[in-house]
Amino acid sequence: MTTPESKANSESSELKRPNEFSELDSSSKKRLKTEDELKTQNTESGNNGLNTTLEADAAEDKGSRHTMEDTWVVLPDATSESPGFLRCAYFAIYDGHGGRLAADYAQKHLHKNVLSAGLPRELVWFRKTDEALLQESVADGWQDGATAVCTWVLGQTVFIANIGDAKAVVARSTAAEGSDSSSPLKAIVLTREHKAIYPQERARIQKAGGSISSNGRLQGRLEVSRAFGDRQFKKVGVIAIPDVHSFDLTERDHFIILGCDGLWGVFGPSDAVDFVHKLLKEGLPVTTVSRRLVREAVRERCCKDNCTAIVIVFRKQ
Repeated sequence: MTTPESKANSESSELKRPNEFSELDSSSKKRLKTEDELKTQNTESGNNGLNTTLEADAAEDKGSRHTMEDTWVVLPDATSESPGFLRCAYFAIYDGHGGRLAADYAQKHLHKNVLSAGLPRELVWFRKTDEALLQESVADGWQDGATAVCTWVLGQTVFIANIGDAKAVVARSTAAEGSDSSSPLKAIVLTREHKAIYPQERARIQKAGGSISSNGRLQGRLEVSRAFGDRQFKKVGVIAIPDVHSFDLTERDHFIILGCDGLWGVFGPSDAVDFVHKLLKEGLPVTTVSRRLVREAVRERCCKDNCTAIVIVFRKQ
């Protein structure tokens, strides 16, 4: 497993409601594949069902913060860490707040918990991981929280799960044949932000007895409404149940960008896709591209927050 050794406001117009995932073809409507189907797909199709190789890397910068509370995972082949489990690639960013203990715990445990249950059951294992995390936080006396955006690639199927305000964006060609490198790329947001100010989240919080103050924060303090940890807010509506979406890769899909809210606070989704696309067309490796994306966010666009990004590129053979 590759992990870190150290450790413009989100755009509501980019939020995707349940009936707005038409760009994901039929992915929002089709059922999740069973584990047996995914195993068969991997056996028959190799890494991703297309004549494609997958490359990915992460970059981070603590910005002007005193500490780095983000953590991440870049795991091209899960069998190296979890022998006997379903083979897949896994990428995740955990954005800590109030400390990085919750982010560290999720980084160490979530992926193995999800794979041990079979990937389509990650709704359960996000919650189970959170329950175990909360028990440890009680025992050790800490109250950290963490948002998350996670991506699994199994055969040609991509699963995206998120809690909080971290985002995943896919760059998809507008042309019928995605192999045309000159074709413009469209940025498609694959995740839904969970903040206390949004109507669906607000209603759930109020039903649980929580309140949203005039600054849009839960109990006047917490901006996100879903997270790992945050033990003091669990009784007033904070949950660790993710939104989960899946789609099948085609030749139109070029790359995915995962980012914490620090990145998306200064990059719009289309802006980030254009920035990454330009560097890739110049022939730069993914490691360099991810580092330049974060450097641009922090040094040129003045991101003050911790900033972490993962770029996942689908290379056509």
